Amino acid sequence: MDIVESVKMATTTLVANKLRSSLTMLGIIIGNASVIAMVGIGQGTQKLAADQFQTLGPNVLFVVPGSQDAQRNRGDLPKTLVLEDAQAIASLVPSVAEVAPQIQSRQAVIYRNKSSATQIIGATPEFLKVRSFDVARGRFISELDLKKNNQVVALGSDLATKLFGNSDPVGQRLRIKNISFLVIGVMQPKGSSFGTNQDDTAFLPLTTMANRIVGRTSPYGTEVSFISVAAKNAESLQAAEFQITNLLRRRHKIIDDDDFTVRNQKDALQIVNTLTSGLTLMLAAIAAISLLVGGIGVMNIMLVSVTERTQEIGLRKAIGAREQDILIQFLIESMILSAAGGLIGTAIGVGSVSVIGLLTPLKAGVSPVSILVAVSVSGSIGLFFGVIPARRAAKLDPIVALRSA
Repeated sequence: MDIVESVKMATTTLVANKLRSSLTMLGIIIGNASVIAMVGIGQGTQKLAADQFQTLGPNVLFVVPGSQDAQRNRGDLPKTLVLEDAQAIASLVPSVAEVAPQIQSRQAVIYRNKSSATQIIGATPEFLKVRSFDVARGRFISELDLKKNNQVVALGSDLATKLFGNSDPVGQRLRIKNISFLVIGVMQPKGSSFGTNQDDTAFLPLTTMANRIVGRTSPYGTEVSFISVAAKNAESLQAAEFQITNLLRRRHKIIDDDDFTVRNQKDALQIVNTLTSGLTLMLAAIAAISLLVGGIGVMNIMLVSVTERTQEIGLRKAIGAREQDILIQFLIESMILSAAGGLIGTAIGVGSVSVIGLLTPLKAGVSPVSILVAVSVSGSIGLFFGVIPARRAAKLDPIVALRSA
């Protein structure tokens, strides 16, 4: 029998039983949609993590106080990093391009009758280059501000809007810990990073922050919360990490465990990608179970169809149809059901991923490869689970079939 004729007959049979065909496809539709949605969400999570790390600045290392064990225990971290450490890194580590120490504290920022509890960062001019921040209006902190302990502040875009609305804050004065500060600039929007809104921030000169806001808290010098270090390029990251570790061990006269940790954002990103990839694979595997259930549903319905169409099968075999012709027709029917369910499920999955991308921060997307794989798997499931009903139909004795009808 001609394949085209078999396809026409299979299509006619399936269309004649719309409800049964639709219910048979439902398991395949749900399975495909689930797999594509889960893979899309996983890929979106990886992209979001990569973007979050990128907002921290390219080729950046972070030197933070305390060993890794101390940070995991989340106790009070030792006051081991000081401004002089940052200055030593800048002058003695050849693989480093810029160094930006900073002090962080949460304080109330007040302008007239408006107040906002926000993150205050004591920074240096190098902060802009290391952390890839830009100024929208006015200027950022200068070396002169550091030397003179100037009471000036640059505001994040969200904080500026909270306090000043649509008016220009540059040149206005606000208060932090009852100290008056002159607003010298407003930053370009930066977005959130790991749950922290980087636009709801105020930037002070680091020296002013140390002397007027937090005070000197370390006996070894001006304590800093952490030190951001920009390597000269991506190839210099490992060398910079090694050199900084050795330098600080010598400066801190460390013999055993370090009292600081050097974090490489690329290593952290790799760990996050590994975790999200494993999670995506697990979710896709769970969703794929519904594909298996859908395939079993196809087999069950096709077995029922064989029983209902015994007379048709007997008649066709009586007038000359071969076992191969019957086998091919039933296989084509099961493959059409699975492929159609796969295409509909793919459309629903892609639509769901698009909606998630619009309504959430996840930049969810589906690659053409995953769509092709999903549809191919659906067709294969139809072929695999359609074999048993098709063979059963092909093996029917035409005389027994006609008699039983």
